Amino acid sequence: QVQLVESGGGLVQAGGSLRLSCVASRSFFLFNPMGWYRQAPGKQRELVATITSGGSTNYADSVKGRFVISRENAKNTVYLQMNSLKPEAPAVYYCHAWLGQRDYWGQGTQVTVSS
Repeated sequence: QVQLVESGGGLVQAGGSLRLSCVASRSFFLFNPMGWYRQAPGKQRELVATITSGGSTNYADSVKGRFVISRENAKNTVYLQMNSLKPEAPAVYYCHAWLGQRDYWGQGTQVTVSS
């Protein structure tokens, strides 16, 4: 059984930064790709960023230039560094991973940006 555990969410002022972490319960290099999604109340879950096992990244247009996704294989961890945060509706950020033909989700971590 694969578990993804997120942490690092919280309340931050607009313009500030947060770093989210997602720790996987098994060998990390098997997951490809990994990513972060977010979901605000009443809205669909949307892609934020993904990273492949080779380190290739992809970002939603809304976060390009502000967010950075990275992975540390030795710690089975993927990060999302969020800078210049905008005062948007609170959202839950979810870690996501593909392992073969099956995908997995974390439980989510709440991010709230105040104006």
